[in-house]
Amino acid sequence: MRKLLLFPLLSFLLLSCKSEPEKELQEEDQIVWEATDETSALEEQASHENERMRFKLIDSKFLDKNTIWEPFSAELSKFSEEKYEALKPLVLEKDIPELQKAIREDKLSYTDLSLFYIYRIRKFESDNDLSLNAFIALNPDVIEQAKKLDARGKLPVNEYSIYGMPVLLKDNINTNNMSTTAGAIALAENDPSENAFIVDRLMDHEALILGKVNLSEWAYYFCDGCPLGYSAVGGQTLNPYGRKQFETGGSSSGSGVAVAANYAVAAVGTETAGSILSPSAKNSVVGLKPTVGLLSRSGIVPISSTLDTPGPMTKSVVDNAIFLNALTGKDSLDEASVKDSRDYVKVLKNASLKGKRIGVMKPLLEDSLYVAAVDHLRSQGAEIFEFSPAEIPLDGFLTLLDADMKKDLPAYLSSSAGEEIRFKEVKDVIDFNLQDSTLRAPYGQKLFDGIAADSTSEEELETIKKQLQENGRKFFDQPMSQYDLDVVLSINNFHAAYAAVAKYPALTVPMGYEDTGEPKNVTFIARPFEEDKLLEIGYAFESKYRQRKTPANYN
Repeated sequence: MRKLLLFPLLSFLLLSCKSEPEKELQEEDQIVWEATDETSALEEQASHENERMRFKLIDSKFLDKNTIWEPFSAELSKFSEEKYEALKPLVLEKDIPELQKAIREDKLSYTDLSLFYIYRIRKFESDNDLSLNAFIALNPDVIEQAKKLDARGKLPVNEYSIYGMPVLLKDNINTNNMSTTAGAIALAENDPSENAFIVDRLMDHEALILGKVNLSEWAYYFCDGCPLGYSAVGGQTLNPYGRKQFETGGSSSGSGVAVAANYAVAAVGTETAGSILSPSAKNSVVGLKPTVGLLSRSGIVPISSTLDTPGPMTKSVVDNAIFLNALTGKDSLDEASVKDSRDYVKVLKNASLKGKRIGVMKPLLEDSLYVAAVDHLRSQGAEIFEFSPAEIPLDGFLTLLDADMKKDLPAYLSSSAGEEIRFKEVKDVIDFNLQDSTLRAPYGQKLFDGIAADSTSEEELETIKKQLQENGRKFFDQPMSQYDLDVVLSINNFHAAYAAVAKYPALTVPMGYEDTGEPKNVTFIARPFEEDKLLEIGYAFESKYRQRKTPANYN
């Protein structure tokens, strides 16, 4: 099993042991990441107008990035820059049906597709002027898995299938052949014996798990006011649309960044309140936060069993529907899990905005991109209803997260973590980090301190949960009932907390870019288990209003 190595051990030194002919063969294509002095970059960052962008470090001081692509050195030595350039028109920004069509027509193979992404990851992530610090690990078995699919020959694969598609996982999702760190050094040796349920679902559909991506440590419920996308294991994730200029969103930062930069076909993120919607919007990708229970949470490092859910992050709505089909399934170990037999691709066939009733929030009409999106919806036959959202408090929200994580994290550690993990509760992790806080918690661990100090009773927690859900639903139900709405229209993750506590699904789709070049998304919110309606509306919106652009430096 792949292990994380203490910085700055350079694995490329092993090349000196190779025979001379083999060394000559690989020398031209050998690409090595080398750490640089970050002093001047951090000094420049210290004046950033956004306090959360005033980084204390950029590259990880724990992970040697060369170990990420080391398992593929032999394969990469045969995959030239010329081949990479030749495959680019077939791969970059292509959706799953286009990729499957190219493979069916023998223009591409599953092995070539996987190697293309690995080569591209190494190409950019080893360049200190372009690196996004998106990765924590690559799956050492993925090329062999791809070769097995290619060896089967042409199968009657539906073009709307995840079969053979290289996808990424946020590194709080268990895999049995890669560590699951949640970005924390405390879990650096967390080697679970079993996959998370959703990983097994992907394997059942014969998707290719390409690797694990960086995230905001402990899903951004660890330090207070720290940068989005930072973890002690993976370092500081950066936004491809503006490196060190724009936030990545969080906590599924690596998922959003990797999809935006065309490092894989798609990625799984997780959300408690905004952690899929935020990085999707900040990186101009499509993100779905499903209804809690539609997708299993078993084998995922938790924050809140009340609110947590994984979800698909993709470059297009059709890919999101394809990915969602592969992730669904009833999990007996997750008490919220439901059986779902809907075909989310099928609902896109006759997608239309005509007659759809869409609620528009008046305060958001000050945003020109939002206004343009609303105008497009209206021009395509949607009925628009403007309303002023009620001012409804979400008192007790942080108490819910504290109380849930105080019991849910120990449950994960005892039942789903690897055998090497001896921590039993949040306090154990706090104490471990204090042994070397400069490396393990440079931004502090204030939120973990709050979890450890929480004394909420079960009865109090149930009262808070009930009140929050009532208030969240009231926020949406008032306009939905008054105007008989199909969806409410928001921006980015502006109303993610209300959708979270209401347990309402949300789909965010690119709607354009600010004058600065920063991406912005429109977000559709519907009632529970109406993901099919969200995808239909999102697909109809996107098909005539496709706003996503490839990041300029990552073409």
